[in-house]
Amino acid sequence: MRDEYIREAQKVISDPNILINVISRRVKQLRRGSRPLVESLEKLSPEDVALREVIEGKISYELHTS
Repeated sequence: MRDEYIREAQKVISDPNILINVISRRVKQLRRGSRPLVESLEKLSPEDVALREVIEGKISYELHTS
């Protein structure tokens, strides 16, 4: 994973635990064949694609409280 992508994604999702969960869930989806929501001229790893999706606001999350 690229450090600059991690830093930028942390500006969008500041809680590291939530960021890890969002990224890991999205990486699993990408590895199972989901299409990326961002385009890149270079070949990115699934982790970097997921981080870019967070940075560009393409994916979000909801917290469910009981």
